[in-house]
Amino acid sequence: MTGPLLEIAGLAKSYNGRPALIDVALELWPGEVLAIVGESGSGKTTLLRCIDGQVEPDRGEIRFASRSHGAVDLAGLAESRRRRAIGNDLGYVHQNPRDGLRLGLSAGANIGEPLLQAGERHYGRIRATAADWLARVEIDPARIDDLPKHFSGGMQQRLQIARNLVTGPRLVLMDEPTGGLDVSVQAKLLDLLRRLVADLDLAVILVTHDLGVARLLADRLMVMQAGRIVEHGLTDQVLDDPHQPYTQLLVSSVLQL
Repeated sequence: MTGPLLEIAGLAKSYNGRPALIDVALELWPGEVLAIVGESGSGKTTLLRCIDGQVEPDRGEIRFASRSHGAVDLAGLAESRRRRAIGNDLGYVHQNPRDGLRLGLSAGANIGEPLLQAGERHYGRIRATAADWLARVEIDPARIDDLPKHFSGGMQQRLQIARNLVTGPRLVLMDEPTGGLDVSVQAKLLDLLRRLVADLDLAVILVTHDLGVARLLADRLMVMQAGRIVEHGLTDQVLDDPHQPYTQLLVSSVLQL
């Protein structure tokens, strides 16, 4: 693949006449990690939800290079057509892992369900793959039959990550994946994410309020304010030498993210 994995142009979304996204444009390349930061209400999560199809934009293009259909504009596609177009190429990790897990299913079934949806029917292979992924996200495979409610918050988040990665997506959207976790659990999860992103050559769009997380994981950083992109560049350059007054306030922690 020689072009961008994701191209967004002129993306706009309003709620009750109030703009949430204003002419957002970006490119993301295979294997690249892009972090998005900004105050609450700046449009970060709305952007992720538009890409994922949870929210329909008012206008604009979301061109995604899927394995099966090549470059396709996801904006406004009906859900059935969207599923056919992107297949297993896109994952979404929620801030609250309970939003991304099937709480009534065991840990193994949570990982195995996407494999079933992808067409795998061999129970032994599904279970073996689930056990392997539990180990990869540092959960004891002996807990394969346990329900997520018996896991800690950090373990639930790692299980959600395994559920998203088991089918080999090209792009994973992450909405505050370390939010609500204590510092030691965050550090362990960040180390895991960094390793998985490198090992799997994943492209990631990461929404975070933590500039330290952005610095650790992201190749590039995008700063949003009131629905617009106000600064964009290599992560270290933006954080070490911010040009826009708004970014300077974020970096100096004057603004609450």
